[in-house]
Amino acid sequence: MAQTVAELCVDMLVSAGVRRVYGVVGDSLNGITDTIRRRRSEIEWLHVRHEESAAFAAGAEAQLTGKLAVCAGSCGPGNLHLINGLFDCHRSRTPVLAIAAQIPSQELGSGYFQETHPEFLFRDCSHSCEVVSHPDQFPRLMAIAMRTAIAKRGVAVLVIPGDVALLKTSLPPVELTTDDESPLVRPRDGELAKAAALLNGAGKVAILAGAGCKGAHAELLAAAGALAAPVVHALRGKEFVEYDNPYDVGMTGLLGFSSGYHAMMNCDALLMLGTDFPYRQFLPEGAKVVQVDVRGEQIGRRTRVDLGLVGTVKDTLAALTPLLAPKQDRAFLDRCVAHYKSARKGLDELADPGRSDRGPLHPQYVAKVIDELAADDAVFTCDVGTPTIWLARYLTPNGRRRMLGSFTHGSMASAVPQAIGAAAAYPGRQVVTLSGDGGLAMLLGDLLTLPQHKLPVKVVVFNNGALSFVELEMKAAGLVDYGTALINPDFAALARSANILGIKVETPEQLRPALARAFAHDGPALVDVAVRRQELSMPPTIDAKQAFGFGLSMVRAVLSV
Repeated sequence: MAQTVAELCVDMLVSAGVRRVYGVVGDSLNGITDTIRRRRSEIEWLHVRHEESAAFAAGAEAQLTGKLAVCAGSCGPGNLHLINGLFDCHRSRTPVLAIAAQIPSQELGSGYFQETHPEFLFRDCSHSCEVVSHPDQFPRLMAIAMRTAIAKRGVAVLVIPGDVALLKTSLPPVELTTDDESPLVRPRDGELAKAAALLNGAGKVAILAGAGCKGAHAELLAAAGALAAPVVHALRGKEFVEYDNPYDVGMTGLLGFSSGYHAMMNCDALLMLGTDFPYRQFLPEGAKVVQVDVRGEQIGRRTRVDLGLVGTVKDTLAALTPLLAPKQDRAFLDRCVAHYKSARKGLDELADPGRSDRGPLHPQYVAKVIDELAADDAVFTCDVGTPTIWLARYLTPNGRRRMLGSFTHGSMASAVPQAIGAAAAYPGRQVVTLSGDGGLAMLLGDLLTLPQHKLPVKVVVFNNGALSFVELEMKAAGLVDYGTALINPDFAALARSANILGIKVETPEQLRPALARAFAHDGPALVDVAVRRQELSMPPTIDAKQAFGFGLSMVRAVLSV
């Protein structure tokens, strides 16, 4: 029986296991949204207030479930708003299908109202971006798009003119026949033997572990134990690496610990596992490097590599570890772990409530209390900037908690939109945001999505009246901070006006009761916490140029030059 393209589209989404589409309705999407309306027992339209939020929400759902998620935008401005969130999805290697509606096909090329060319605009943030110009094209192009997003772990975009979506085709849907089981991918035996020889011959070995270690916790610990290797984790690897790990010595990089930095800089050999850590100044120059990544094009991208191994971390370590000669000398590991404990103690002291007697709170203390009160399987989302620092340093993973943010794309305003996707995908699970006042304000409209869809997200606002991380960057460059001040509303009162529990916290003794009340509330809640603006979050190492910049910034501020 003939179906419209819109009906076939929804059929294929439902068949692929998609249960919701995030977006904002518009006339060019009418065929699809009306079909979803008629089939809402199988799939829902999750209406957000901004399409950028739709893309972030879809990305969060896909990261948490590992399955395809979908967002949609109407023609012109509607789908253009998707682009920033889609860049984040694509760079975090998240399987998302974006449906970009288009103006009537007969008007293309005429400069028609809202005309754009999404097939060109989305090329840089997708693995596949094609236009459906005839209804009989649709089933195959839709299948290609979905399969590409799943197989390549990224974004696929399908551009559908509104009139084409209403045309009929007699072609059947194309079924996705991909297996849920990931394929086994590991290097050849000869390459593994070379890697083992290099690592066995090195005196001091360190491991840098990233997001590619997801699902490989046992294999990672076995390799670290055999090599007596301290394990440094990248930010995106934190949730998969840090927990129940006696070899973990913290992060390195701009947000990291001195212990992670020193472990990397003092090793003879570095084993990089599933990481695209971008900061070359934090990678050792004299060490031998073995890099493992399932995507061969990533190998050697950041630093010189002596041996590259193409494979998943789990499969590669399972085959490599039996070839490793257990190291008897554990002095390097013991020193690194002791250094980590000292660095950790220093960070914990910064989160002592006694540091804040009255007035704005230290943000470290706020993050620590969130960590203590949140559920064991909570999903945390964070805005870019200082909230990411506090998540990285003070939230404790345990193998069940999840931590999402714009960690690779570095976009403001991701916390609440990602929380929408997390709460929609897991209705019974606690979802907590670490929101900056700047990030929350940027996509403030989607605070309204929480009560509209009864999503019980707990929004914690680190309110310091500034774009504080940008201020730190300016100071490091020797500049007087400028254009960073924020005049904010009373976020708690604003939340209450939208039927969200809103609580304001201005002193340390108010914090724990406020968070406990918000976390226990049956519905969305917002806790607006006044935190100190000038809280300095130093990287694990600071060079002379940065130190000079901080000093010069202070002089210029005093002299107003």
